[in-house]
Amino acid sequence: MIIEIVLFAFLLVIAISVARMKDLFAAAMLTGIFSLVSAGLFTLMDAVDVAFTEAAVGAGVSTILFLSALSLTDRIERQQPTRILPFVVVALTGAALVYGTLDMPAYGDVNAPAHNDLTEEFVEGAGDMHIPNVVTVVLASYRGFDTFGETTVVFAAAVGVMMLLGGQRRRRSREDHPQPPPEPSS
Repeated sequence: MIIEIVLFAFLLVIAISVARMKDLFAAAMLTGIFSLVSAGLFTLMDAVDVAFTEAAVGAGVSTILFLSALSLTDRIERQQPTRILPFVVVALTGAALVYGTLDMPAYGDVNAPAHNDLTEEFVEGAGDMHIPNVVTVVLASYRGFDTFGETTVVFAAAVGVMMLLGGQRRRRSREDHPQPPPEPSS
């Protein structure tokens, strides 16, 4: 329990650092570190599938996309006037999320609904698959289509971002090296 509190404190420090940072490269690197710490926290909470996704998408793909976008912009953030509406929206959303978790069962509660529905069937079915890891059985068989759908969405998003970045580079290249007008024909 103490290591989870320490990791959560690290997450808070990293989040505040990212929000206050002016160097966009350092902010992009810190978001990758935030994702890795989150993956470690999810692993400690026995959510290995979520930890794997956070490490792959959050620390891997997102960091690459941030750095790709950063290659098209300035490295230092320009100061903008402070606006109050985003702070109000974030505060209200945070309050709604906290309110929504007040009636949740305690962390690790054996009688929580997540532990009572199909757990025995999943564990018994794992023996039929001849795979020793129950989490792998659930992800590969019972949640196979869901996992495939998530993978498809992430892949489509990555392709879309790469197409947008590629279009920006072509446009910038045309602006830097304009084509000479064609020679008049006689």
